[in-house]
Amino acid sequence: MPELIPGAWAAHAVTDGEGERLDAYLAKHFPEISRSRGQKLIEESFVRRNGTAAKANNRLSNGDQLEIFLPAPKELGLRAEDIPLQILFEDDHLAVIVKPAGLVVHPAPGHEDGTLVNALLHHFTDLARGGGIGGELRPGIVHRIDRQTSGILLVTKTDLAHQHLSKQFKEHTITRRYQGLCFGALPASGEWNDPIGRDLNERKRMAVVETGGRSARTKFRRLEKFVGPMSLFEAELFTGRTHQIRVHFSSHAFPLAGDAVYTNAIRAGRRNKEIGMQTLAKKAPEAFEVMKALLESGRQFLHAAHLGFEHPVTGAILTFDSELPADLKSAVLSLKACQEP
Repeated sequence: MPELIPGAWAAHAVTDGEGERLDAYLAKHFPEISRSRGQKLIEESFVRRNGTAAKANNRLSNGDQLEIFLPAPKELGLRAEDIPLQILFEDDHLAVIVKPAGLVVHPAPGHEDGTLVNALLHHFTDLARGGGIGGELRPGIVHRIDRQTSGILLVTKTDLAHQHLSKQFKEHTITRRYQGLCFGALPASGEWNDPIGRDLNERKRMAVVETGGRSARTKFRRLEKFVGPMSLFEAELFTGRTHQIRVHFSSHAFPLAGDAVYTNAIRAGRRNKEIGMQTLAKKAPEAFEVMKALLESGRQFLHAAHLGFEHPVTGAILTFDSELPADLKSAVLSLKACQEP
């Protein structure tokens, strides 16, 4: 394969692509080009077939002559900000960081500053030059965690790494485990496979739905049981639906501590929270105040504690762990302090 150098045309002769769509062929033979990026290059007339501008659905013939142009990376129109980040790992291809609660992952209209992306542009200057890695508003972002969830996040520095790791997420080969605290006496272990879709009564919220939802699988085990009752748990994601853990737990009447969005999603969950808070107020006033503060701050008790994946270049299996941050750790300690001997 010819080397694709940004800012220059590269020639390529088709020898094993008889009948293939052009966009699929590019993604198959050039690691730098995902199918979506190939389609964009074709739309912008940066791919020629036998001397003329090509179309994504062109069917190739062996002997076709392709010319491919990769535009030179452009500077992003986003501002780098010196927002502190805990970096667990970094090399030329990717970085693994710990996102604090309260930090939005990527910019959106009306929220262009103070996001994780702004922080990444400061800490990893090559992302600012990379332009298209994951999209102009999401440079390096290959997956997300909610604003008020803390924990491990994977960031890519090259298109090759982004494509490889995006595929791992799509194929569910990445290991993701969270720690959380919920109201109610959670079983010792279990698994939920309820499909998740948009809540018909509240469009900004997700819900377990009977029709039209996407498959979702969450496996859990209880780590500790506290007064309330409340349960500290570990949850493993086998799919990555929006708010998946929060939706699954609340739909089974185990709403997460501090989760103002999903605590009242169903009556049984709301009741478990009310009983838990009343019990804490009587038996563990310090823990009651901590849980009340979490709810008022909008900080749900959920932390992305473990991430495991295959390195996109070396093939090595990498695993990372992150302890509960101080605010969540203090909540656990306040509950442990009132445990009966």
